[in-house]
Amino acid sequence: MKLVMVTSVEEFHSDILQIFNKAGIQNFSESGIDGYKNKPTILSTSNWFAANKSATNSILIFSFTEAEKIDKLFVLLKEYNQNLETNNPIKAVVLPIERSL
Repeated sequence: MKLVMVTSVEEFHSDILQIFNKAGIQNFSESGIDGYKNKPTILSTSNWFAANKSATNSILIFSFTEAEKIDKLFVLLKEYNQNLETNNPIKAVVLPIERSL
């Protein structure tokens, strides 16, 4: 069993749920999060209040699941990201579980 964590902008929420379903991952949890990029833009560097960075509505979806399902999930996420027209790819990480109850 491993822990997979997926983050994305909120606009891709329904697509990610469909991808989880195609990968066979039926049990998961999710939370809304604020996403930030620390890359200064020309507009923000010229702003007197540049420290006031705006957040992007994002999501975090995570699941404790089998490695085979995670492998399929990564293939599907990679395909999805290759067809994006934005600079906000879906990110995913996998963490091994040493102990669980």
